[in-house]
Amino acid sequence: VQLQASGGGLEQPGGSLRLSCAASGSLYAIMTMGWYRQAPGKQRELVARITNGGVTNYADFAKGRFTISRDNAKNTVYLQMNSLKPEDTAVYYCNVYTWTATNYWGQGTQVTVSS
Repeated sequence: VQLQASGGGLEQPGGSLRLSCAASGSLYAIMTMGWYRQAPGKQRELVARITNGGVTNYADFAKGRFTISRDNAKNTVYLQMNSLKPEDTAVYYCNVYTWTATNYWGQGTQVTVSS
């Protein structure tokens, strides 16, 4: 599975950004698609994920502000981020988890929230 992420950038506090990630390759093996993030000096953490059936799971910090969605026809997962805070600053990674218990990662996209 190959992942190509896009979106991200610099946004002011309270603003919004949308991340996209398109998957290609062995798509039949995908079980969940999601987003993780890693801030400087911190471990990578789950932001949100979505199953093939559309069941979603969010980190506490993302609930009410971020929305994950998936277009199965385009094999693309999206992360809509609203009410951004400076502490949301991180590199965001697209993730795919397969039925063979394998994680695949996108190249990472920088999100910076600053005035």
